[in-house]
Amino acid sequence: MAELTTSYLGLPLANPFVVSSCSITGTAKGVRQCADAGAGAVVLKSLFEEQITAELGGADGGAGSAFAEEAQRWLAETARVNGPQDYLTLIRQAKAETDIPVIASINAVTSQAWVEYAGQIQHAGADALELNIALMPLNLKEGSDQIEEYICGIVRGVRKATTLPLTVKVGPWFTSLPRIVRDLVDAGTDGVVLFNRFYQLDIDPVALKPAPGYQYSSPAELPLPLRWVAILSPQIRTQYSLSTGVHSALDAVKALTAGAQVVQVASALYLNRVGVIATMIEELQRWLDDHGYPSVDALRGQLARAGFYQPEELERLQYIKALTGVS
Repeated sequence: MAELTTSYLGLPLANPFVVSSCSITGTAKGVRQCADAGAGAVVLKSLFEEQITAELGGADGGAGSAFAEEAQRWLAETARVNGPQDYLTLIRQAKAETDIPVIASINAVTSQAWVEYAGQIQHAGADALELNIALMPLNLKEGSDQIEEYICGIVRGVRKATTLPLTVKVGPWFTSLPRIVRDLVDAGTDGVVLFNRFYQLDIDPVALKPAPGYQYSSPAELPLPLRWVAILSPQIRTQYSLSTGVHSALDAVKALTAGAQVVQVASALYLNRVGVIATMIEELQRWLDDHGYPSVDALRGQLARAGFYQPEELERLQYIKALTGVS
């Protein structure tokens, strides 16, 4: 039988399926359910920077300054009920109740309040830290270089504050994704997660208010991170975690073939229950055996080694074929 064990951020994993940051991993019970289903690792539900700022009594300082007084009060109450200290407790409980790697997650906008908090996360026993950088540029005066340097500055600050393995979860909307990934690696990250699935917005045209959009991913979203992992992994040496659109073992096979170290799953768990992890593990094992791969590590990056994928040429050719109807 093919060997499913692998590693991620220097951590040994029983398999490449990682439960991404979500409500399921927001409790020790949920983390235990993921471990019982066979997950290789979990990323805890993100702690938001605003929660840290509110607990520390910050009224301005980055993202908090964008909220009205009523929202500030709500954030302060959220921090009191389920804030940073509870998050440290969650890390300790998750580590005590499972034997799989537990990766903490901070959803950040600035680098001020939570850089020091990274040290507390390490002390609480987290095995690694994922920076979920949800920065949405809205200022017309900021250029791409400023934005990218700001993000890299966050990473450099955290890297100085902790010796934990560090990964950064980013969105796809950069002028040059290869450059920002290279710069993040230079800033001290040990890996990148492609991609951050930001809040999905809808609009209520009657009430004239924003409304929540559909929150779950679908397999139709897989091609975007798949393409970029395939492009980046042969060029920039770091650990790639593919997130968004992984709903089956075959999706994971594609991600590994493209060069991903692991895949992250969440929506599939909401749609099919946490036990679907065991199904995906079993189906991945079967696929590897059927196709003669002795391990997931043997499959990883085979697309680049096959020599058929030349992004500059093949992407353009496929684009022309699609528009002209030529197969």
